Amino acid sequence: MISMRLTRHGAKKRPFYHIVVADSRSPRDGKYLEKIGTYNPMLPRESGERVKFVEERVKYWLGVGAQPTDRVARFLSDAKLAPAFKQRETPKKSAPRAKTQERMKVEAEAAAKAAAAAAAPAPVEAPAEA
Repeated sequence: MISMRLTRHGAKKRPFYHIVVADSRSPRDGKYLEKIGTYNPMLPRESGERVKFVEERVKYWLGVGAQPTDRVARFLSDAKLAPAFKQRETPKKSAPRAKTQERMKVEAEAAAKAAAAAAAPAPVEAPAEA
């Protein structure tokens, strides 16, 4: 599978990235098919030099079926070269386990009952007739 992703360059604590098209199995900074842009996170967000693309090549690789990573997809949508980026859902493996979810649900229900009981006025007893 072909992916559009970032490769890190630059000095220590001074990152600079190339936006490349590479085989998804190759290492992050390894062999790539083509360099199609750059990203300099050290520049302010408003700067036009922060993210640059070779638009014709980006359109070609998207047409061929290259899959951008989340970060590159966000850059492409900001540059109006791809549809709006929609963030993926939280991965399933990061969700709590079943027993923990069950315990959290029970605790939430107990907290809701306690809040409802505290908010409801106490019933007033009528005075007894003697």
